[in-house]
Amino acid sequence: MMKRNKEKVGKPVETIDTLVGAGSVFQGDLEFTGGLRVDGHIKGHVSAQDSSNGTLVLSESGLIEGDINVPHVVINGTVKGNIASTGHVELQANANISGDIHYKAVEMELGAVLNGSLVSDVSTPVYDVSAGVADKKESSK
Repeated sequence: MMKRNKEKVGKPVETIDTLVGAGSVFQGDLEFTGGLRVDGHIKGHVSAQDSSNGTLVLSESGLIEGDINVPHVVINGTVKGNIASTGHVELQANANISGDIHYKAVEMELGAVLNGSLVSDVSTPVYDVSAGVADKKESSK
């Protein structure tokens, strides 16, 4: 029997609350709530204030030089750093990642480039299979 993990990650945010426009350069770490769209350049780490809710969209013209820690990530630009997601990571056709991706769920389109590792986040599995194994051992005694 598989038991669903009780830790819930919210649905991706459908609205964009913050925009780093094309031609803009942001230097420093950026912490946001809701949705963030990056068409410009960020030199620093990007993270969501709420670890269970937040969406980052990096457009084809966007560049982030730093680590990303956001529950839901959609990449179509360039990332030079690691990505940690407790939700969904989507690498679109023009994505170019130089770093590791720690994910719970990942989707990668044809043409996306990853120079790093894909690491399944086993610390918060979607299904807690160990509970089912323990239940099975108890019933066999």
